[in-house]
Amino acid sequence: MTSKEMHYDLKQKLNKIDSQKYRNLYVPEIDWKLNEAQEVFVKIIAQPRYGKQIGFELNQRTINDIRTIVVDQIPATGIVPTVFDSSSFMATLPADFWFLAKAYALGTKGTCIDKVLKLREVQHDDEHELSPFDRSSFIWRVSNMRFNDQGIRVFTDGTYSITKVILEYLKEPRRIHNAADWPGGTYTTLDGVVLTGTQDCILPKPVHREIVDLAVLIISGNLNMPDRQAKKEGVELTQ
Repeated sequence: MTSKEMHYDLKQKLNKIDSQKYRNLYVPEIDWKLNEAQEVFVKIIAQPRYGKQIGFELNQRTINDIRTIVVDQIPATGIVPTVFDSSSFMATLPADFWFLAKAYALGTKGTCIDKVLKLREVQHDDEHELSPFDRSSFIWRVSNMRFNDQGIRVFTDGTYSITKVILEYLKEPRRIHNAADWPGGTYTTLDGVVLTGTQDCILPKPVHREIVDLAVLIISGNLNMPDRQAKKEGVELTQ
């Protein structure tokens, strides 16, 4: 579906149950809700908070649902880290980074150059480098890592260096919009981005209607529309 078609589909599904509570939504408002729904949709699949939702590689359908935003780096396009301290390195995240799927690194020690190391994410309160069972080890080809405000900090035992960090991640999808249908064919978003023309959803076409259905559900909840439960059941049937 194009962004224009998503607008049309949303308007058709958002019935005017109560004219006192519902008014025709403006183009920027519909765009906002479609992008909110797109974000929720991806998060449900990629980074679920609850146990019954177990990630985008649950089955072939979930893999296909967001395959267009999966980025697989190779060593040639990997991140060259900088030295953080005597036993760790810092890798700056790509500008379009959203969620991590998998990470590994290349490490060098003496004449052993660019050996593949598994990156293991640890908690900030873990004393991982003090534990003989959990510390980073070039011999065992594993380094601990954790996120901070600068990116990914990769730990070593101080005897080897990290030369590359390679990520498999989900990139942030482009903002869906139909600015062409707003007076003048353009508008400025709340965060100061000027939108012109249209931008279609880059997720695979089979999920476009699901995103619209989710946007309708969000809007009906915001407006406290009386048929919200029916819309909720409709969304659940498509999952």
